[in-house]
Formats: sequence, structure tokens, C-alpha cells
Amino acid sequence: MLDNETKEQLKQYLALLESDIVFSASLDESDDSKKIEDFLTEVAEMDGKISIEAKKLKRTPSFEINQKGSEASGIIFAGLPMGHEFTSFILALLQVGGRAPKIEDSMIQQIQSIDRALIFETYVSLTCHNCPDVVQALNIMAVLNPKISHTMIEGGMYQAEIDEKEIMAVPTVFLNDEEFDSGRMTIEQIIEKVSGPLSADEFVDKETFDVLVIGGGPAGASSAIYAARKGIKTGMVVETFGGQVLETLGIENVIGTPYVEGPQLMRQVEEHVKQYDVDIMKGQRAKSIQKNDLIEVELENGAQLKAKTAILSTGARWRAINVPGEKEFKNKGIAYCPHCDGPLFKDKEVVVIGGGNSGIEAAIDLAGLAKHIYVLEFLPELKADQVLQEKLYSLSNVTVITNAATKEITGSSHVEALTYTDRLTNEEHTLNVEGVFILIGLMPNTEWLSDTVNLTDRGEILVDKHGATNVEGIFAAGDCTDSAYKQIIISMGSGATAALGAFDYLIRQT
Repeated sequence: MLDNETKEQLKQYLALLESDIVFSASLDESDDSKKIEDFLTEVAEMDGKISIEAKKLKRTPSFEINQKGSEASGIIFAGLPMGHEFTSFILALLQVGGRAPKIEDSMIQQIQSIDRALIFETYVSLTCHNCPDVVQALNIMAVLNPKISHTMIEGGMYQAEIDEKEIMAVPTVFLNDEEFDSGRMTIEQIIEKVSGPLSADEFVDKETFDVLVIGGGPAGASSAIYAARKGIKTGMVVETFGGQVLETLGIENVIGTPYVEGPQLMRQVEEHVKQYDVDIMKGQRAKSIQKNDLIEVELENGAQLKAKTAILSTGARWRAINVPGEKEFKNKGIAYCPHCDGPLFKDKEVVVIGGGNSGIEAAIDLAGLAKHIYVLEFLPELKADQVLQEKLYSLSNVTVITNAATKEITGSSHVEALTYTDRLTNEEHTLNVEGVFILIGLMPNTEWLSDTVNLTDRGEILVDKHGATNVEGIFAAGDCTDSAYKQIIISMGSGATAALGAFDYLIRQT
């Protein structure tokens, strides 16, 4: 089941095991159980510290990873942890085996202070690149607190549960048998949802920063690194470290790196930032910013931070179409990531809204899974690159509809239909579909700045060649600005520019 290259990599990790491990497996005579049995046997034969025992679990087939002679860990895999989840399996092995998770001490204390039973279950797809972050976060919580358990459920092996619970997006997390949340989540966000946000009191001792970066995507990370390398006091307010890049599967245009996946790239970037003395305040969102004697930033939890300069790098998000049904059916048929959610729409009819590169790439990807794809474009013609259009039109299960204005998305508990208006004839048409992928471009995350800095009519922050805004001491970088092109490498460059601009401003003020 494991190729030679994977086995060699796994051997290196197994050598790090600090305790004996037992796979407690719940199996029967089914083909799926045989697959899991073969997988566990193959892994166990690679290291004498690993053994297998029978145990009755909630789901069959499934297995729990336990430390020999200890209480049950509560970390269960219902399905094969392959694809993107293979890393989750390896980390669970090591952490159950005694290796400490790589998270901040304050977060460990928050997890260990939870004093009630939390039974988490996460439905995943093995092609989903956001799922492992959620699985690994919940596994860490289970390792650190015996009151917490977590089961990863592979949707392909448990399709009946997917259908019964009408799960239309991954990852979808259940807590104590009630839907908890879906989509990409960080461990900070999960803890906040369980225990509440960090108190503003946690921030009262923060000294004035020389540079305060707001945002944790490529621009924010680059800004922090360039500022910290100047030896000045640097802080970061980060809701989710990684930003949009976490939703990007394959990246082939970062110079010097022929191919990397988005989550992997941003893990590397975060580790790079952590090599410097940067105060990273995760799971926090800025509410307002104003310039007085110093720049004052208020967080949503009420905390106040002060800085001599600030760099806004809040990025952007997928633009909404703002029609009835869009909010109601989010993650219930409406999706934004074909790589993550595409497998859930196998043999179903779906709509892709958007005729640019993102939309057409999504339609091409989905055509290999879905029964039929309808591409809706508002304009008279597609905007995607010609090579993508040629590929799209070569597919037999794709219908392109131009001059289409989406009117509403309808259904009961999930998407069942989309109605659009033909802009030439004003006639209404309804498509009976179960999925709607919306890919119509990006919207900058700048609504909270409308009374502070100058914005374009698209909501982008206006900056000069130094990254400076119209407010003295406030700079900006990345996709939230009026940069001509929204690319990772350009965001990184603009982050460096803004940090250097802020440093130049500081030395001229003293």
C-alpha cells in the first residue's frame, strides 16, 4: 500500500518514537476493513515499537492510536489516512508517542484548562488541503487533554454518513453530535469557539511597537521579517497565518521553488518569521486604527495596541455574488474551493459562476468528477486565457452560458437549483443543480478602514512607491492595496517595501 519512497520517509519519523504504540483497530470482514488492516500491518512491520490489537470502536472500520500501557488517546482515524492526511497520521503517531506538539505554551494552557468532555468528529476528503490543519489541530487538543477526543472520518469510506448528514463541504466538524463548523480553521479559532476569545487583559502589558503588522499572509510575513531584521520592535496581529494562500493547491510561480502547495509554503514562511523576535498575536482581528500621537489599534476583543508605525496587510477574500440563497447555503452546496469540495459533487450537476481563469480552471477540474458543469459568465464572453478556454470547450460535459446574471439559489436543506436571467432577452432560466462554485474575483478586506485611509472605489488601499498611505506612519502591502497584480511574489515584495518604508519613516522621526 505504501510505495518505497513513502516507506523511507516514514522510517525516519518512526525512529523518533519515544514510546511503544498500539493500533487499536475495529475491523470486520469488509473490503474497507481489509484495506485498513493491510495499512496498519505494513506500518507495524516497519518498527518493533508498534503493535496491533482488536478493539470495538464507534465505527468499523477505524483505528485508535494509543501509547502502550496508557489510557486511550481518543485519536481515531475512520478511514485510510492517505493523501493529504498522511501527515496527520504521522504527527498523531509522534505526539501520542510522547513528542510535544509545536504550539505556544499559552495555547497549551488554554487547552488543558478545558474542563468538560468534547467529542469532535471531522469529515474530510483526502484531496482537501485545508482538512489536515483542522485534523491536526483537534488531534493536538486530544493529546493534551484527556477530556477531548477526535475522530477523522474519510468521506469516501463513509459516504452513507456524508449523505445522511447532508455534508456538502470539507472539512466539516461535529462536536458532541452537533455541527460545530466547516471550512478551514486554525487551532486558535477552534479554541476561541470552545472557550471564548482571549481577554483584553492579556494584552495590557504590550509595550509600544515600532512596527505593528496587521495581517498574516505573504505581505504581512514579509513585512514582519524585513522589520525585525532591522532590529526594531515588531508585532503581528494575525487572524489566520497564511491568508488566501492556504486555499491554493499548486503554486508554480514562486521563483526558485518550481512547485509547492499553499499550506506548505505558508508553514515555511511562518517558521521563517519565528526565527526573528516578532510578537505574533494569533486569532486576533483588528477593529479600528487611528493616528494620534501614536498609532492606536483596537482589536475586536477590546484590547488596545500602540505603535509608532503600522503596516496594513489584510489581504482579500473571494467576492460574493450577493443573491438570495448565497449565505443560507454556504457549505451546503455553495463552495469556493474545487480542490477541497470537488469530490463531494461526484456524479452531480454543478454550476461554476465566473469566466475568468479561476472559474475556468475550477470547471476543468470539476469536469472529471461531476456529471455536468454549467459555467455562468455575466459578460458576453469568457475572460479566461485562451488555452484554458480551448481546454474547457473540448470537454463534453460542460455547458458555457454567457450574459447570465444569477438571480437566486434555492433548495431545502441544501442547494437544489439556481435561477439566472439572460441579460439579452430578460428571460429567466432555472438549472437543477446540487452545487454552486463561486469564483468571480477578490474583494479586499478593508471595510474597517473606510474612515481612516484613502481607498479606491474597489475598496483597495491607495499607496505610494514606499508603501505609504495618506496617513502619516501607516503603510500597506499586498492584495488589500491598489497593486496592479495580485500574486504571492508581488505581495511579498510589497511587504518588504512597506517595511523598509516604515523603517525609513522611523529613522527620520528621531
